[in-house]
Amino acid sequence: MKKKIIIASLSVLCASYAVGQEDVTSVADSINVEATTDVNAESFDMPEGMLISDEELMKDYTNSTNLTEGTTVSRVLSYDDSVLVSRLSRIPTTIEMPLNDVTRKFIDTYSNRMKSSVAIMLGSANFYNPIFEEALERYGLPLELRYLPVIESALRPSATSRAGAAGLWQFMIGTGKRYGLEVNTLVDERRDPIKSSEAAAHYLSDLYDMFGDWSLAIAAYNCGEGNVQKAITRTGNQEGADFWSVYNRLPRETRGYVPAFIAATYIMNYYCEHGIVPHEANLPLESDTVIVQREVTFAQIASKCNVTVDELRAINPQYRKDIIPANYTLRLPAGSIEDFLLYEDSIYGGKAIAGTLVSNTRRAFTDDVETVVQPEQTTTTSTRNTRSTSKRTRSTRSTTTRRQQTRSVAVKSGDTLSGIAKKNGTTVAKLRQMNGIKGNIIRPGQKIRVK
Repeated sequence: MKKKIIIASLSVLCASYAVGQEDVTSVADSINVEATTDVNAESFDMPEGMLISDEELMKDYTNSTNLTEGTTVSRVLSYDDSVLVSRLSRIPTTIEMPLNDVTRKFIDTYSNRMKSSVAIMLGSANFYNPIFEEALERYGLPLELRYLPVIESALRPSATSRAGAAGLWQFMIGTGKRYGLEVNTLVDERRDPIKSSEAAAHYLSDLYDMFGDWSLAIAAYNCGEGNVQKAITRTGNQEGADFWSVYNRLPRETRGYVPAFIAATYIMNYYCEHGIVPHEANLPLESDTVIVQREVTFAQIASKCNVTVDELRAINPQYRKDIIPANYTLRLPAGSIEDFLLYEDSIYGGKAIAGTLVSNTRRAFTDDVETVVQPEQTTTTSTRNTRSTSKRTRSTRSTTTRRQQTRSVAVKSGDTLSGIAKKNGTTVAKLRQMNGIKGNIIRPGQKIRVK
């Protein structure tokens, strides 16, 4: 049985902004519920992430494997408008969180009809929030933007919209490629939690620079900057525009998008006050990455590395056909990394992928790889047969590596440890070891030893 660690459940922590008896008088007296006389509160569509049932959410492999229903009993408090205004005002963010007829409808939806789904997403947040927050922090963005994937994908990397947007952050192909995400027959980096989070943070930063207002930037993330700019132009209010002033000129789904984001931010902070008990999350202790030297299938890897194909799909969602092209990154549970290194030659020598797909994909990926790492050559033919021979092969490789000249690279803006490892034919674990790095944080200008 694999060793696991239980992540502290959100169910034992009520929102820090709602501890104790709420004093809403002073706040409610000074903040009025936003008027909505110029907003048609019925003329919007629900974001697709809000249409996923709790049963569907639990079909996701990561959720079904790692989440269990919470057992802590949570209190339920009333929430009239003055209470909601007070709670929203106490969320520490630079993004405006107004209450009006539209946002109230979305808060009611999350706190009533979607209670079970919210409980599941609170558990899933243990998997993904650290990734989201690291990317957002790197660009200096409000950390509350981590709730966008709640309404976009219900925190499922496998999510695909009717329009073809994919992944946690629901990138369309064109926008994804514009922000450095590779999409082709075998690879879809829109589904990679780390790379897509980096791309989303970059895109949101650009949108805020363009509009200077977070409600408009969030709206543009949903419908595109062109549609938001057209809506602003049609109102004739270029300087003082915000989401609510252009609301009726936006696409129907976008009219619901910003209110849904406000409601998601609210419910992910004040779930305790609505009697929602988060699912408890069990996570593998650690995972790490290696660069595959030759094209390989999930089945070949699973046969030698004490991991299932379903597990490989869950932690490598960017590979569309269960095939990893040569010189691409494979993520494995930490306990399986050694097995992969020990049996690497045997894994590559497994049953070949049939047909012309293999030869075609090998040609197709030749130009995509930034740094081509040639496979190590060995004169031993018996390395596929015994563990001891594999260990000797690893020792020989380590000796050869130590003889090579050391080499360092300078970190550029947007670089990640996994990206540097991929470009230089190494692993994140080795980069951390050689450079004394803990975690994943690196900074532009920093020198990273790669050999």
